[in-house]
Amino acid sequence: MAMIVRDFEARDAAAVVAVRRAALPFEVVTEASLRFTAERANPAERYRLLVAEREGEVVGAANCGLAFESPEPGRAHTTPYVVPGHRRRGVGTALLRAAEEHLTAHGATEVYCWALEGSGGPEFAARHGYRPARSAHFQSLDLTASPLPELPEALPPAVELHTAAAWQGDPRPLFTADAQVTADEPSDVGAELDDYEDWLTRTWRHPLFDRELSTVATVGGEIAAFTAARTDGRTRYFTGMTGTLRGHRGRGLARLVKTDSLRRARAAGYTEAFTSNDGANEPMLAVNRRLGYEVRATEVRHVRAFG
Repeated sequence: MAMIVRDFEARDAAAVVAVRRAALPFEVVTEASLRFTAERANPAERYRLLVAEREGEVVGAANCGLAFESPEPGRAHTTPYVVPGHRRRGVGTALLRAAEEHLTAHGATEVYCWALEGSGGPEFAARHGYRPARSAHFQSLDLTASPLPELPEALPPAVELHTAAAWQGDPRPLFTADAQVTADEPSDVGAELDDYEDWLTRTWRHPLFDRELSTVATVGGEIAAFTAARTDGRTRYFTGMTGTLRGHRGRGLARLVKTDSLRRARAAGYTEAFTSNDGANEPMLAVNRRLGYEVRATEVRHVRAFG
């Protein structure tokens, strides 16, 4: 059967969502979020969303782009997703090669990709010259059955809880907080957030970002910690980032903001909560264990050098 790899079109959104959910059931993705990412990508990323089509059916997809926020030039990312029934039939290879050609043509010297353990992903990556780097753990929490911790009857001195919507008029303080915790996040591809307008476009206005369910803790009126929620508007909730600013760590604020957000998500009718943490981020993994999350799968980031 003939197969083609081509660029994503808006009409592919439903099919690509189905591919992503079949290949990686622990994330939150919608048709609107796919279209948004493809349309609003920063030009410096050289972002492409590729689809593999066989006999008119979309059977795989791969996003790829330059890690333009990394302080080290030449780094890039891609991850192929293939419907389980079509694996080991050349779909992933075709997507990966198309992505690599695009990235190296725009200066990539190292390409990183994620591979889910137990899916054949790490073996696929090894066959294509990628070596394992660091791991991350997907965790989930059943909001319909799992008990959630109670919020304390009294918050610590000078601590107040808000939703991200409280900064609707001026989100810049949230950008500043996000930039600090992102710089400290464990990763083999670091990021420096220094473009406020780009952050407004791709983070603050992202269709999955739920300002009402994202919780922010302030101390003396200044942002000290936050958790950013992403939702599909129906049942699925994902913690995109939870961070505590330097000088406020070790006080339980990360657990506090996550508890508040989860409780409000459950009250809003969300039934499944997901998150992902770097395998070396033991403080956040411990917070999630105390909240009732369980590890469901591990993915390993792989890297291949070019040039």
